[in-house]
Amino acid sequence: MSGTGTTTGAATRAEYCVVACAEAWRGAGEILASPMGTIPMIGARLARLTFSPDLLLTDGEALLIGDAPAIGVPPRVVEGWLPYRQHLALVTTGRRHVMMGASQIDRYGNQNISCIGDWARPKRQLLGVRGAPVNTLNNPTSYWVPKHSTRVFVERVDMVSGVGYDCAAAAGPSATRYHLIPEVVSDLGVFDFDTPDRTMRLRSLHPGVTVEQVAAATGFGLAVPDDVPFTREPTAEELRLIREEIDPKGLREREVPA
Repeated sequence: MSGTGTTTGAATRAEYCVVACAEAWRGAGEILASPMGTIPMIGARLARLTFSPDLLLTDGEALLIGDAPAIGVPPRVVEGWLPYRQHLALVTTGRRHVMMGASQIDRYGNQNISCIGDWARPKRQLLGVRGAPVNTLNNPTSYWVPKHSTRVFVERVDMVSGVGYDCAAAAGPSATRYHLIPEVVSDLGVFDFDTPDRTMRLRSLHPGVTVEQVAAATGFGLAVPDDVPFTREPTAEELRLIREEIDPKGLREREVPA
């Protein structure tokens, strides 16, 4: 099984999630991948090693790396220095695709990582908006949710951190010009906003998951096609890379348990 260094055995749910995250960077070209979370990190490195060889990766701090080391292992090849000001230059010129987390996300893709409850008297204080507004208005921003539930997928976020399609439209052309949410990946499936009203659509189900399960775990009505495909299966080479080179310790299975 995964995490033991072997490539035998069927792909786990976590490995389907890795592939789904990797697909966010397919054909991305020479842009900076900014994955947040263990499975997105594995996904970005998998994309770099397979179908997106021009993808730029960092060590998570300030170095551009030329290889795709195992999670938690220092890079062997350093290509350059990426100070904060240069990182911001990549963001504001759209040359980055970030995959962020979300404490809440709604049908239009508004994301909340700031607080739960009324912002004036929140029930729980979270990270704060951080760079979410700049991310969403300047470069492609996808989301990773390891535990799909009605607590995360809500009718309306308590506070807008990352800007969704309705809020961007209300703000006008300056907000919509570069605004793009390519996909949302959860432990149940993959979602996008490829609908006439830019509301969330179920794009694929991970194997073993039903439409009814997704609907029950979502706090709003999803757009659901008549025939929902399954998330594509990892290839044998992708499984080898995930299990032997990128995540030999099986950290992915801690984020999405089998």
